[in-house]
Amino acid sequence: MTQIRISTAAALLGVSDDTVRRWIDKGRLSPVLGEDGKQAVDGAELAALSQDLADGALDQLDDGLGRRSARNHFTGLVTRVVSDTVMSQVELQAGRHRVVSLISTEAVQELGLDVGVIATAVVKATNVTIEGNRS
Repeated sequence: MTQIRISTAAALLGVSDDTVRRWIDKGRLSPVLGEDGKQAVDGAELAALSQDLADGALDQLDDGLGRRSARNHFTGLVTRVVSDTVMSQVELQAGRHRVVSLISTEAVQELGLDVGVIATAVVKATNVTIEGNRS
């Protein structure tokens, strides 16, 4: 069982340490005693909660497009748009993730993409790498 400290769990979920402690108090997460003797949470339980939170966030930002085959959606705020006559670079800040996309300037105009607009980046890739973080 992987044990994750409360401060690390909070950072991974993008919430405060106090929010994680409140979730423990309300039974949303179960506390465990970490190897260092401090309160922690189970990694698998935290992973399940993070998926529930992500699903809820997507439901709240339903754009009316229905279901998609791509699983990786990053909803956030457009932070930068650089355009020329043919192509544009659009930067999106989705939580702690910065997503950059190159799309046509025509698409940027049709979608009304500008700094401060809520948008969703949809990522579909044939090759994804994952790096482990040993603590």
